[in-house]
Amino acid sequence: MTTTRVLLRMAGVARRRAGRVAVDDLNLSLARGEVLGLLGVNGAGKSTTLAMVAGALRPDAGTIELDGQDFIDRPEIGRQLVGWLPETAPLWPELTVREHLQASASLRGLRGKAPVEAVIERLALGPMARRVAGVLSQGQRQRLGLACALLHDPALLVLDEPANALDPVQTAELRSIIAERAAAGCAVILSTHVLAEVTAVCTRAAILHQGRLRHDGPLTSDADRQALDKTFFTIATSAEAA
Repeated sequence: MTTTRVLLRMAGVARRRAGRVAVDDLNLSLARGEVLGLLGVNGAGKSTTLAMVAGALRPDAGTIELDGQDFIDRPEIGRQLVGWLPETAPLWPELTVREHLQASASLRGLRGKAPVEAVIERLALGPMARRVAGVLSQGQRQRLGLACALLHDPALLVLDEPANALDPVQTAELRSIIAERAAAGCAVILSTHVLAEVTAVCTRAAILHQGRLRHDGPLTSDADRQALDKTFFTIATSAEAA
């Protein structure tokens, strides 16, 4: 059974990058079991937001709480609680897939073979377990990156364009994995340019534009999902015109 307890809370979060405001006064919360689709045009602040949620970037202002704890003062809690797949999966090209997962497990303090073997089986990585990461296709690299994000059974799964280079079968499997994690009480943030991905798997949608949150609403009915397309384009075009 899932719980509605808030896992992530961001209040007044701001961050500048390359001399400009990337995220401004962001207030956002996420409960266990929720799947939040984070949308926005290029440069809207999505990747910066996800990097702060994952602990890779420190906000210039505001607070981030993770499971009721101050994540900015205690970034080490992310090692156990957060699984992050950036838009480009960070891999060691000289390691095999299995060695890569074993190294990731060690960095997260996991012991034994069970976590590695379980994620290899779940993501069907067995046939390429002995291949070095440097020769994998982009889609295979994405699957390995996802495996690393899932390895420690995180409470919060942060996915930045996870369907990049995946074929339709792999995309359907990704949706299944997201649904499984949410049903188990994991909170998921999915950032994508594809509206159909959000309407297919997410329970909420948030739209960023020019670093600010412009929309945050449920996706619990067909009407919600049908309205999202219009809402997104209205926000993007009106803000650009302004």
